[in-house]
Amino acid sequence: MRFEDLPIPAPPDFRVDWPALLAAFPSLAELADCPQDPIHHAEGDVLIHTEMVARAMAEIPAWRALPPDERALTFLAALLHDIGKPACTRTESDGRITSRGHSRRGEIMVRGLLYRAGLDPIAREAICALVRFHQLPFFLINLDDAERMAFTVSWIARCDHLSLVAEADMRGRHAKDQAHILDHIALFDEYCRERDCWSAPRAFPSDHSRFLYFRKPGRDPNHHAHDDTRAEAILMSGLPGAGKNTWIARHAAALPVISLDDIRAEIGAESGEEIGRVVSIAEERAREHLRAGRDFVFNATNIGRELRSQWINLFAAYHARIRIAYVESAEATQRQQNQRREERVPERAIERMMARWEVPDRTEAHVVEWAVR
Repeated sequence: MRFEDLPIPAPPDFRVDWPALLAAFPSLAELADCPQDPIHHAEGDVLIHTEMVARAMAEIPAWRALPPDERALTFLAALLHDIGKPACTRTESDGRITSRGHSRRGEIMVRGLLYRAGLDPIAREAICALVRFHQLPFFLINLDDAERMAFTVSWIARCDHLSLVAEADMRGRHAKDQAHILDHIALFDEYCRERDCWSAPRAFPSDHSRFLYFRKPGRDPNHHAHDDTRAEAILMSGLPGAGKNTWIARHAAALPVISLDDIRAEIGAESGEEIGRVVSIAEERAREHLRAGRDFVFNATNIGRELRSQWINLFAAYHARIRIAYVESAEATQRQQNQRREERVPERAIERMMARWEVPDRTEAHVVEWAVR
């Protein structure tokens, strides 16, 4: 998939070809008949809203003024922003319709959709980030930790792009509070501009200062933290068959490696068996390296933020510098490489992993580097 091959509205008339968009993204059809709360969405179901959002985006002057690639990725984020709603929509006991969690669910669904379609990973992740945070401009100014949240998001998504998606989302609906929320979006713009995080990540004095800021609430973002790191822990991340072992052989061959696959082989455990014992052995080996101040590699899939954070918390407690090495291959390559593994991961297990697949972002570690094939 390339942006050039998609029916993205383009100059001079920026016409929205809705049938062509539905043909390009068949999964949008699943949004039909998904109900919404009439207080916030009197226009109807999610598919009706999505079409209105696409048309609203094409009318926004600031969107039209973007470079072509930025127009494409923000338009696709608007088009796919509610793709997680059918899986999250519930009718509460009081009759209200809710879709709590649809932004995060949508991020993961969009990642899988665009990965399979072969879209450039950098563009894909920009779209995923906009889907994940698309509601933030509605309410950021009311948050007690608004500044911290704005700085965090600026390292994951472009806040100026996020504002455009939020504006299209709000203009593409019938809601009594529309004018009020559009004012909030304008305030979001101003707030981010004033804090130098509107069109670029908020700058920090050092990588270590940034790492500590995102780990410990209440820190001064301008404080140049003393770097007390003693060794580097390289945390691998990637789907099975992505090429993590190849990356280690090329970039960290001299370092000791803690591999969950190797530990399973040592103790004779099948994939998915004796997880607690495998993790316990890995943790103790990591502590040995950390206590000795040795650089090392921790090799596992580590595809979810929560799981990564558990290992990062351990490494950081021993004053390690954290580097995440994220490895990705095109889907066909990844499947072929997985088939060639001695311990092949079943396809169903990979599908389950992709249902919770979260690519590392730069708020998680001192350094996040990608190796994409």
